[in-house]
Amino acid sequence: DEYAVQQLKEFEGKKLLSATKEGLELAEDDDEKKAFEEAKAKTEGLCKLMKEVLDDKVEKVVVSNRLADSPCCLVTGEYGWSANMERIMKAQALRDASQSAYMSSKKTMEINPTNSIIAALREKADADQSDKTVKDLIWLLYDTSLLTSGFSLDEPATFSSRIHRLVKL
Repeated sequence: DEYAVQQLKEFEGKKLLSATKEGLELAEDDDEKKAFEEAKAKTEGLCKLMKEVLDDKVEKVVVSNRLADSPCCLVTGEYGWSANMERIMKAQALRDASQSAYMSSKKTMEINPTNSIIAALREKADADQSDKTVKDLIWLLYDTSLLTSGFSLDEPATFSSRIHRLVKL
């Protein structure tokens, strides 16, 4: 399926779009747009901080209107591999590492400005950006969104130690 859908751009006059890639546009009315723009303006500072903390793990951190319940998700570039395709290619026996580095797309982290976790993190970050707990929470959000978006963790031991540290709080 993964191979076929990548090559099949249109079916019976309908354009096919992957929901796991950036560039997904959802229809919304004027009230929703206005509320989203206000929430986006409030969250810009947090986006910059998250990009600084995550550095080269993500290409950018943006505010998204595609999320309903989740605090954040990772989406791939429009032309790179999806999470599932990346997993398939990692499992190939005779894979080319240089091609993998080129095709495994840069991830964009999309955050939900209306989620209570993001709101609490924004308040903590506004109070003290250098707080180690804020950085741990950002990394934890990144790691959990890796898992929920279909990617695999690079360092499971670091992930678990981060959870243990936060549970101690």
